[in-house]
Amino acid sequence: MLNSRAQMPSPRNEPVFDYAPGQPQTAALKGALKELLGTQIEAAPILDGKELRTGKTTEIHPPHRTSHRLGVFHEVGAAEVAKAIEGARRAAPGWAAMAAEDRAAIFLKAADLLAGKYRYRIAAATMLGQSKTCHQAEIDASCELVDFLRYNCAFQEQIYQMQPYSPPGMWNRLDYRALEGFVFAVTPFNFTAIAGNLPTSAALMGNVVLWKPASTSVYSNYLLMKVFEEAGLPPGVIQFLPGSGGTVGDPVLKHRDLAGVHFTGSTRVFQQMWGTIGANIQNYKSYPRIVGETGGKDFIVAHPSADEDVIIAALVRGAYEYQGQKCSAASRCYLPKSLWPRLKERLIEEIKTMKVGDVADFSCFMGAVIDAKSRDNIRGYLDRAKASSAAKILTGGEFADGGYFVSPTLIEVADPKYQTMCEEIFGPVLSVYIYDDAKWEETLHLIDDTSMYALTGAILARDREAIAQATRVLSQSAGNFYINNKCTGAVVGQQPFGGARGSGTNDKAGSLFNLLRWTSTRTVSETLLPPTNYRYPYLG
Repeated sequence: MLNSRAQMPSPRNEPVFDYAPGQPQTAALKGALKELLGTQIEAAPILDGKELRTGKTTEIHPPHRTSHRLGVFHEVGAAEVAKAIEGARRAAPGWAAMAAEDRAAIFLKAADLLAGKYRYRIAAATMLGQSKTCHQAEIDASCELVDFLRYNCAFQEQIYQMQPYSPPGMWNRLDYRALEGFVFAVTPFNFTAIAGNLPTSAALMGNVVLWKPASTSVYSNYLLMKVFEEAGLPPGVIQFLPGSGGTVGDPVLKHRDLAGVHFTGSTRVFQQMWGTIGANIQNYKSYPRIVGETGGKDFIVAHPSADEDVIIAALVRGAYEYQGQKCSAASRCYLPKSLWPRLKERLIEEIKTMKVGDVADFSCFMGAVIDAKSRDNIRGYLDRAKASSAAKILTGGEFADGGYFVSPTLIEVADPKYQTMCEEIFGPVLSVYIYDDAKWEETLHLIDDTSMYALTGAILARDREAIAQATRVLSQSAGNFYINNKCTGAVVGQQPFGGARGSGTNDKAGSLFNLLRWTSTRTVSETLLPPTNYRYPYLG
């Protein structure tokens, strides 16, 4: 045993490659894409460190090239889920007893593997499996995930150093225990970084985890699991369980040893999971921790004093990067009537310059939405907008063959409570409402009470009084609030991410606040010179 107190390496955000033409990084990424397109994988559940081929397989196809097969993945059934739970329970004591620096060393190594050896491979897998452009894959899989792993280790150290006061003759300390049981991590398709962070953040704090990846992101998530194993993750600490939500979730959520849920996904699914936990609350050994980041109907509001170039850039990037498939994506906008004539013309022109297609073509700004279900859901909203007198499609609203392509769409609404201003669409659709300049404060209150969500939002203005007023009125409207920028792009260690209301529990991924949720604190108080007589002085 080392008789020293380890100090974590000071984390820094991973530098982002821009993949400009002619750079060696660009050639390396294109080489990784070519390699992956030329091979097929057979991804499998990983239980107790061993792959299981169940025989029930699902094919993997790029959303932007649906005729191409990347491989298959095997789905778990009820028997595999039961085995995973028992395996996690067996692994729990040894993992919780492992020194904090030894747990951290695994994930620090995983970060270095992802930043180096596997950087282009994980980016290429994210591009192909989830239809991200090279830039979106880079900031997600190659940088944000590395940031999560490195910063979380530093946050772990900060938490363990948070200790109470000890008066003379007494030594008080806090023991940050793992939760008693297992954590259920349910991860989304849209961010490889989130898929990696949800199970590892809980595991870093000594918990064993059942990881249920989204079926539409198994391609990249399977590679992540293999990287974690290469970094030294012991068998059974994270059980990798691709499969249907019901097959995995139903037995897991009802198990007495469920200690917590770490979730990112739709509001509806999260509410259903919470309802199941509530209905079974008397059966658990402990009250499960429930941490969730769900939907958003994120806004950008521009004041008449805002810079027009800033407005255009914020709207285009905020609404259409990664096809609007970010829970933080700008999907409703409020613009002043005085600026609208010029903004309208410029915005339409700018949107029409964006190329949509195969993400292996680095000139594309957008790829395809994730699957046919998503495309058809978006089509429904656009069909209703075309038939409504309260909405007008200014540009976009088109679909292309060969993949799940949806063109970037701009809708002008006459009714600020029209459907596309209120409901999460999760696609490249931006709705804009034009307000009277004199109704600035009224518009701020309108923004606050239009949606059930409160994830991200942005104010664009040069007038400082307007910025201060918007910050005050919209204080509960967004967990991440941006001034003179788009409402997407939170960076680990800089902007902890999460929202409240219908957007989740606001436990702030990318901060120590999230990691605290995966600990159960024990107070240890040692009296150095204990009393030897029951009598107090007042009795004399």
